[in-house]
Parts: sequence; structure tokens; C-alpha cells
Amino acid sequence: MIHHISIAVKNPNHVAQVLAEILKAQAVSFPPNPGSYMVIPFDEYGTAIELYPLGSQIEPGEGDEQCVFVHTAITARYTDIHAAISVTISQQEIEQIGIREGWRVVRCNRDSFFDVIEFWVENRLMIELLTPEMASKYLNFATQQENLKYFLTEPALATT
Repeated sequence: MIHHISIAVKNPNHVAQVLAEILKAQAVSFPPNPGSYMVIPFDEYGTAIELYPLGSQIEPGEGDEQCVFVHTAITARYTDIHAAISVTISQQEIEQIGIREGWRVVRCNRDSFFDVIEFWVENRLMIELLTPEMASKYLNFATQQENLKYFLTEPALATT
């Protein structure tokens, strides 16, 4: 179970407000990394999304010390991180928020098993949003071992 995730964005406060709207959650500052925010839905899982300023890195501390936040000017246009998140709002509501923000939103089918809505935060970071209907199909797929055998038996795709 994933309880929280952190991602770096151009405008952490604004993204926190938008994600809080989608998740029916609260956006609050996150003091350990100045300029950061957290989105907290106050659910039974302790779910939270931490939003750091773009260029934030988490590095190991010295010896037995905890991790530290470091800021760098090196950033990529897109990121290799994404998450799938169940939401209580409809596809139409998600699309309206995306249009308002000028962010790409598209419904996609994942290998004929389930659908997701690709929600492109700041048009650089993809979050897969699952409406209640989509989440039900996703859970039916992801919790059935026989469904997952497809991924476990398919030969790995070669990369170059």
C-alpha cells in the first residue's frame, strides 16, 4: 500500500490546490522543504501527495542522519514518475478542471483491461485518475492473480 508520494512541479501551491479539488482534500504547506505543499484527503489510508518545487532532490543524510532536501537547476521536461489514483469525481469534472488549467486530459484504455484518465499536471507529469467505475474495473483486474499472469508471462520488450 502506498501512503504518500512526492513529486516536483513548477508551481507547488497551485498544483496542490488543483489536486485538492480533484481529491476532495485539503492543501497545506510542507515546511521540511520550503516552498512545498501537501494534499491530504484525510482518508483511512493516510494518503498524501507532497508537491516540491521543481529541482528538489532527496539525498541521503550523513551517517545515521535522515535524508536532506537539496535544490538543483537540473530538471527534465517530462518525468518518469506517475501514479494511479482513485477519485470520487466524474470524468466530466476532471475534464472541466483540465480545460480550466490548460492541462492535457485524455481517457485511455490500458491493454483492454481497464480505463484511466491521463491527467497531465502542468502538461509535464502524468497522473492516472480513476473514477469510481474505472477503479472498480482496475481493482477487479489488479487483485486477480490470473489477470496478472499476462504481465508475468509476456516476454520483456527489448529496449535500445
